[in-house]
Amino acid sequence: MTEAVQVNDGATPSLVLGLGCERGTAAAEVIGLAEEALRAAGRDYRLALIVSLDTRAEEPAMFAAARHFEVPFRTFDAATLEAETPRLANPSDVVFRHTGCHGVAEAAALAAAGAGARLVVPKMRSVRATAAIAAPFQFDAKVSSENESVFSVADPVVVRAG
Repeated sequence: MTEAVQVNDGATPSLVLGLGCERGTAAAEVIGLAEEALRAAGRDYRLALIVSLDTRAEEPAMFAAARHFEVPFRTFDAATLEAETPRLANPSDVVFRHTGCHGVAEAAALAAAGAGARLVVPKMRSVRATAAIAAPFQFDAKVSSENESVFSVADPVVVRAG
């Protein structure tokens, strides 16, 4: 087991942004939905990480969102996200048929935020994307197993709601 590193400075709540999208979704749509979800958080926060399903590891819109918010992008496999089903506000059998897990945005945010996490913003939808936000946040600084990947490392950015 790797040692967890607390990203938060203690002064501002850290949040994890879970994203899902159809293949080929425009970056502007994903970023716009992410911004809407972050506004819905309704307070000052420190965005620490963007997360999704591993089948989106090569999706340009996900990398564009991570670059836009200047945070790392991390993915989880479907089995890891499926384990979060009891904590989901909006589980979906349709999503399960397509991905092997009952939710992507909510499940990824909760998986990254940890066992004590709660959804701050349940799943929001645009035409081709989903977003959800979870807190509190801790993550392993190292890749700790074959079912998760870290694609970049960046300092979290403080974002002011408003």
